[in-house]
Amino acid sequence: MQGAQQLMKVFVTRRIPQEGMKILKQAGICNLSVWDSDEPVPRAELLKSVSGAHGLVCLLSDRIDAEVLDAAGPNLKVISTMSVGFDHLSMDEIKKRGIRIGYTPDVLTDATAELTVALLLATARRLPEGVAEVKSGGWSTWKPLWLCGYGLSGSTVGVIGLGRIGLAIARRLMPFGVKRLLYTGRGTKPGAKEVEGEFVPLDTLVSESDFIVVSCALTPDTQSMCNKAFFSKMKNTAVFINTSRGAVVNQEDLHEALSTGQIAAAGLDVTTPEPLPTDHPLLTLNNCVVLPHIGSATYSTRGIMAELTANNLLAGLTGAAMPTELKI
Repeated sequence: MQGAQQLMKVFVTRRIPQEGMKILKQAGICNLSVWDSDEPVPRAELLKSVSGAHGLVCLLSDRIDAEVLDAAGPNLKVISTMSVGFDHLSMDEIKKRGIRIGYTPDVLTDATAELTVALLLATARRLPEGVAEVKSGGWSTWKPLWLCGYGLSGSTVGVIGLGRIGLAIARRLMPFGVKRLLYTGRGTKPGAKEVEGEFVPLDTLVSESDFIVVSCALTPDTQSMCNKAFFSKMKNTAVFINTSRGAVVNQEDLHEALSTGQIAAAGLDVTTPEPLPTDHPLLTLNNCVVLPHIGSATYSTRGIMAELTANNLLAGLTGAAMPTELKI
């Protein structure tokens, strides 16, 4: 084995599943330094620990910008993020320095799609409210309209962003008896045929859908896309679900739409900021279900994500082809 001085320095910004750590340790080419906590690495600690690193393993919560790259220095060859999203990475700065990026698409598609369907059903059928009523003694007798919600059978569902995850969500929703599946995005998708998806302009999707699912990437075009004008075009019986990125939604406008009855309900797995402060106005509303960004949170998915993150990193260190490289 190589001497310690010849090993390449790798900083891991968080405790990640053992599946990934095992691969990095057994590779025999890394001098591993880990922020050994379930909590994010403090900024000052990140800047200090990344110094001289050849490789960096990071998470969505780590802002990797020019300051971090400068602190790392010229050795840095590869950044491997344990996420499918990459809006926490300063792409221009990374590209300028010729650093390769690994990420984890595909492996979390099924878990995120399942969670999206669960959130949609929980929101539309008012499950959290129902659980709260049972616990608080609000459940007295059967009442014809008590806790009535909205069903998928015969409905129109609109998916904003029919990519890998959007299509996986649509596949799971169709057996519920959805009548029409509308989608919008940069262009038509070949996979849409499978779910009989109709490609429509955003305005048509927003005004005709009973359920709107946001599953697009965060870009300058999609930032705050779901705003006052967007919600004002929705049906007042419509349910809004976001499992993409929090910044796609203007939360003040969403709060207004929910509290005035402009729309029926909303379910969010992503917010701005994360975590959402416990005194945030959205958390006072019965018709808003907020989850703590658990889209990919199954044991098997997180383990596979960690493995892929480790393998991407090792490929970047050795100049090999990455299993999933983000081309920039």
